[in-house]
Amino acid sequence: MKKRNSFTSAAFVAFALLASAQSSGQVITLTLTDQNPQNAWGSVHAMEPWVKKVEQATRGRVKIQVYYSQTLSKGPDAYNSVKSGVADICWCFHGYWAEMTPLSDVITLPFLPLSKAEKGSEVLWKLYEKFPAIQREYRDVVPLMLWTSDPYFVITTKKQVKTLEDIKGMKLRVPGGPPTATLKALGAIPVLIPMPDNYMSLDKGTIDGMASPWEPLHGFRIYEVVKYYTMLPMFSVYFSMSMNKQKWDSLPKDIQQAIMSASGLEGSKFWGRNFFDTAEQGVRDLIKKSNKEIVRYDMPAKEVERWRKIAGEPLWNEWVKRMEARGRPEARQILNTTLELLRK
Repeated sequence: MKKRNSFTSAAFVAFALLASAQSSGQVITLTLTDQNPQNAWGSVHAMEPWVKKVEQATRGRVKIQVYYSQTLSKGPDAYNSVKSGVADICWCFHGYWAEMTPLSDVITLPFLPLSKAEKGSEVLWKLYEKFPAIQREYRDVVPLMLWTSDPYFVITTKKQVKTLEDIKGMKLRVPGGPPTATLKALGAIPVLIPMPDNYMSLDKGTIDGMASPWEPLHGFRIYEVVKYYTMLPMFSVYFSMSMNKQKWDSLPKDIQQAIMSASGLEGSKFWGRNFFDTAEQGVRDLIKKSNKEIVRYDMPAKEVERWRKIAGEPLWNEWVKRMEARGRPEARQILNTTLELLRK
């Protein structure tokens, strides 16, 4: 009888180990919603390489199925789609959701000492790691990465902006959040339009231009309908790659660790660099290939300083006061830390 019981126990253990091994060998497919076209600069140079990094880090146990061009959810619906489980992961542009992550908005304040998206992305992730108040802003999801754009400049269809007076009264597309206040302070009329709709808005004259970094000019072919490029460092915007909490919690710990090995701080810097910092040359190549015209104006430092005095530090202080009034006493420390990290 004892031998039979021993055999039965051994068989049960062997079966359990086999089942566990089979389970661990199963491929986990994760869905990812993205508003960008598959052939866009950021999709080719950031999304596809990052997906490969994750799949390699998990040794093929994870496959990420990317739904490009809003085919799984519209850009403004991406965050809710991942919260509700419609998608497992979302590429999220936080300018769509004013006041949802207001302390993170510090990185969008105008005329910060930020010149490269890679640096801005590094700083934003470090702020997330340092401040519990910022972590609470993402409590409904699991952030895998946070990254920023390079600084926005001004592009227009019919008139080049060279001075502060030129921008007054112009209808310019703005991404939302603090950048809206920036354009108002400068005397422009901010217009909120989802990025995929800007081509037609520019072409029809609904707007006079937009504030933009280089990357969307490539992905959404904006270079086809604008002519004038005014180079000055206005503000940056930020993004997240976030996962549904329940889906994340269902993943084995080693899978979670493997995903984060391709994400976190280094992943954030990778996205900032590859999605944004490298995009200018891609746009220039397209402009040359299509025989489009680019009339570039590099704004002199003296004129930039005029803009900064009106829409720079005064708006930093307004942001701090607004956050403190809403019960976020960490705002000043977060701003000071941001400036310190950007200047390193």
